[in-house]
Amino acid sequence: MLNSPKVNAFALPGGFLYVTRGLMGLANDSSELAAVIAHEMAHVSSNHAVIRQEKLKSAAIGKQVVTEVLDDSAAGQIAIAANQNRLIKFSQEQELQADTVGIRMAGRAGFDPFAAARFLETMDSYRKFIAGDKNFDSSDNFTSSHPATPKRIELARRHGRFFGSPGIGKRDRDRYLKGIDGLLFGNTADEGFVRGQSFSHAGLGITFEAPKGFTIDNHAKAVLVSGPDDIATRFDATVVSSRTGLVEYLKSGWITGLVNETIREKSINGFESATAIARGDAWRFKVRVIRNGDQVYRFITAAPQTNTNIDAVSLRITESFRVLTKEEIASLKPLVIKVATVGANETEETFVSKMRGSSSPSKLFRLINGLKSGETISPGQKVKIVTD
Repeated sequence: MLNSPKVNAFALPGGFLYVTRGLMGLANDSSELAAVIAHEMAHVSSNHAVIRQEKLKSAAIGKQVVTEVLDDSAAGQIAIAANQNRLIKFSQEQELQADTVGIRMAGRAGFDPFAAARFLETMDSYRKFIAGDKNFDSSDNFTSSHPATPKRIELARRHGRFFGSPGIGKRDRDRYLKGIDGLLFGNTADEGFVRGQSFSHAGLGITFEAPKGFTIDNHAKAVLVSGPDDIATRFDATVVSSRTGLVEYLKSGWITGLVNETIREKSINGFESATAIARGDAWRFKVRVIRNGDQVYRFITAAPQTNTNIDAVSLRITESFRVLTKEEIASLKPLVIKVATVGANETEETFVSKMRGSSSPSKLFRLINGLKSGETISPGQKVKIVTD
């Protein structure tokens, strides 16, 4: 198991299989995890990696020939596009083949043969959820590389019926949930936390806030703050020697289109700071850098040339930047999955009120617990909640 919040699983040469803790947290029983592992085993046993590598080499040679012979003509571009479409179709065929082999493999091992279809539905719901909830990073995960189309889900159900009707096979829900009770959910302390309109990083000891109506998307290398009318701010940090002034740093070439005469020095909340404007063809950029020791924090706000709100948004975000107190740092804790048993007088709202870290706690609760439309929880049932 890899310590990653991404929902992913893959196989490496030699038959080594990996699943992420993000995928473990999304699954609801052992049969769903078994379905994922069997799917990856099927890729290995079917030599998909080797065959795909041969296809990629063939595609690369084909692209080189097309480029050299047909240059940039329309015919050349069509040939390259056709080659890429063949690769996409081949990948889709591999996924369907791995589904078939994997479901048969898990079913013969005694697991619920309908678990694959069930987890494909959950992944499809999760893909749609993270697309609308910017507290979650939707890049590089299993839900995009293994698309759960309705056709694929129906085919998985059909393969499950090979063993019989739904309800057969081992699911092992309670034991599985006991195993993931306390599992880390989302980002670690090293990556920083998004809580509502705030981003905080315990290691760096800093925090800032996004304006109301904006969303914060925490990526591995940067934090993106997105708002209405195509306005967005990228935040990251870099190490700059204290001997290098911020004006000098702004002019050092890392910003394309910088307008030197717009550079201004200004203190923000007691920190040394500098700001400037950069321009592109259709975009305008407001760049603000803030120094705290050798760390320089960079806020780059981008908006179309016609957007007149860029200065106000940039100022609103950067003026909220400050150092966390020791008490605040101590209170920052990662989200974890907690498993609870539904009591006699408890409802779905009881557990939704305990959810943390999402702007749509009710949707996330139903999703991680595999609740379909119209389904409700009942006394004695074990459920997952995400909390700190």
